[in-house]
Amino acid sequence: MKNASALAVLDYQDIPSGIFAVDAILKKAPIAFIRAGTTTRGRYLVLFGGSTASTAESLNEAMATTESALIDHAFLPDVHPALFDGVFGAHRKASGALLVIETETASSIVRAVEAALKGTPVQLIEIRLSDTGLAGKGVAVMTGSLHDVEAAAVLAAAGSGVNAAAPRGFSHRLIAAPHEVLERDVVAATRFDAAPFLELDGEVG
Repeated sequence: MKNASALAVLDYQDIPSGIFAVDAILKKAPIAFIRAGTTTRGRYLVLFGGSTASTAESLNEAMATTESALIDHAFLPDVHPALFDGVFGAHRKASGALLVIETETASSIVRAVEAALKGTPVQLIEIRLSDTGLAGKGVAVMTGSLHDVEAAAVLAAAGSGVNAAAPRGFSHRLIAAPHEVLERDVVAATRFDAAPFLELDGEVG
């Protein structure tokens, strides 16, 4: 998929409002892509983008018509390419210290990661948006030098985006020198149903 210049995310507390918002988005402006559907806890997540002008126009329409059902949102008019690739499933290998962050919503994790990527040279390993097992939360794992991931944590806590608040429910942990198994295998897939079974050298009896 070709990277778009702008990205918008909308977290809805109910499904009808989310579907209504998708219709409004599609009718308002010629956006380049949209992905929408139910997530855990009966929420509805909408992700779309395209040119900055069209994305902003459609986002404003959706927010104006469904504001009462909106939990959180993000609008990134100049989205970082690594974040754009990450929300559509791209992964990288860990190399160095790790920063693991969690937020209450998908919109918040997008704002947090955008701030970290634009302000430091850290690499995004994985970002997850309210998928199975997250109870509506967002999770991301980033890697880099210890100095860079420390700086990234500060920036992520403040977030990024147009007219947006700091990421909701932000929490994080730094791992300065991750175990080789964690670095190689565990953070490669944080979903339990996708995680490999790792036989180690520990005692069994």
